[in-house]
Amino acid sequence: MKFGTKAIHAGVEPDPTTGAIMTPIYQTSTYVQESPGDHKGYEYSRTHNPTRTALQNSLAALENGRHGLCFASGMAATDTIIKLLQPGDEVISTNDLYGGSYRIFTKIFQNYGIKFHFTDMSDLTNVEALVNEKTRMIWVETPTNPLLNIIDIKGCAAIAKDKDILLVVDNTFATPYLQTPLDLGADIVTLSLTKYMAGHSDVVMGALVVQDDDLVQRLAFIQNSCGGTPGPQDCFLVLRGIKTLHIRMERHCQNGRQVAEYLRQHPKVEKVFWPGFEDHRNHSIAREQMRDFGGMISFVLKGDRKEDAIKTLERFRYFSLAESLGGVESLCGHPASMTHASIPAEERLKAGLSDSLIRLSVGIEDAEDLIADLEQAIG
Repeated sequence: MKFGTKAIHAGVEPDPTTGAIMTPIYQTSTYVQESPGDHKGYEYSRTHNPTRTALQNSLAALENGRHGLCFASGMAATDTIIKLLQPGDEVISTNDLYGGSYRIFTKIFQNYGIKFHFTDMSDLTNVEALVNEKTRMIWVETPTNPLLNIIDIKGCAAIAKDKDILLVVDNTFATPYLQTPLDLGADIVTLSLTKYMAGHSDVVMGALVVQDDDLVQRLAFIQNSCGGTPGPQDCFLVLRGIKTLHIRMERHCQNGRQVAEYLRQHPKVEKVFWPGFEDHRNHSIAREQMRDFGGMISFVLKGDRKEDAIKTLERFRYFSLAESLGGVESLCGHPASMTHASIPAEERLKAGLSDSLIRLSVGIEDAEDLIADLEQAIG
C-alpha cells in the first residue's frame, strides 16, 4: 500500500460484530472470562483495549514497524524508554531537543544514576567522541525542536551497530509521512501523537514503534506495570486524525515552504531555521532521509531583542500564541519561556536557542492569509 492508503486502511478492520467501518470506542475497564484465563484476548484495559490495539497496529504499519505501543502522553512514552536502562548507563542526546525531554532526563532519571551527554549531533564526530563502554542509548530528535537541525539517522545507526547501543528517534516533527527511521536503522521510534498524528489539538498521547519482538516485550512490560496508558476515546480520536495525515502533511509542507521563503526575504528578519533551504547545514541529509521538509519554522528578528519578539507574538491574528504544534491551525510560540523554559539559559544559548527566537507551527489555512498575518505582526 502507498502511504495514503495505509493511513486510511492499515491496522484497522470493520467491527466484526456490527460491520461498523469506524473502530468502536470500547469504553470498558474489564472483560468477562468464561473461566479463569479463558478470555477473548482481553482481561483488563490498562493492559489491552481493542480501540488501542487498532491504533497501535495502524501506527506500526505507518512507521514500517512490527509493533506499536500507545501511552497517555509523549512523556509517558519517553519515561518507558529510559526505564530500559540501569544505574551507571549513559545516554548520548542532541543538545537541541524538546524541553520536556531534557527535564525528564536531567531532573528525574539523572537522580537514579543514569548519565546524559548533550551534544551537537548534526556533526556525528561529536557523537563518536562520547561513545564508551557504558553507552547504552543514542537519543535523536530530527528535525530538532526548535532549531530544525537535521541529524543523520543512518550515520547514528552505524555508530550504534554491534555496540549494544539502542538508537531512539523522536519522529514527532517529521511523522512517518516525511521519514521512517526504522528503515534507516533506528531501534525505537517515539512520537508525540498529540501533534501532527492526531492533528486537531484535541488529544494528548504518545507512542513507540519497534521491529524487535524481544524489545517490544520489555517495553510492554513497563507500559503495563507503570500504567501510563491512554483511554479508548483518545485512541479513537487519533485513529480518526490519522486518516487525513497524508493530506494534512502535504498542506503543512506547502504552506511551510511559502512561509519560510517569505520570512527569509523580509527586511526585519535576521535568520530563518528551516531544513528545506539548500544552504541549511545538513540539507543534503534532509533530502536523503525525508520526503519533504515540514511545516515547522523558527526565526529571529534583526537586532535579536526579546522585547521585539514578544511584541510580534502579541500582534499575531491567525498564528495563535500557544504551547504545542502540529494542529490544523497555525501556532506561534516563544521557546525560551514556553516549551524550553526548563533548559537552563546557558545551555539554551550554547545550542543556539536565543531568548528572541520565535517558533511557528504552520497550519493548513490559506498561505496568503498566513503571510499577511506575518506582515502585519512583524511590521
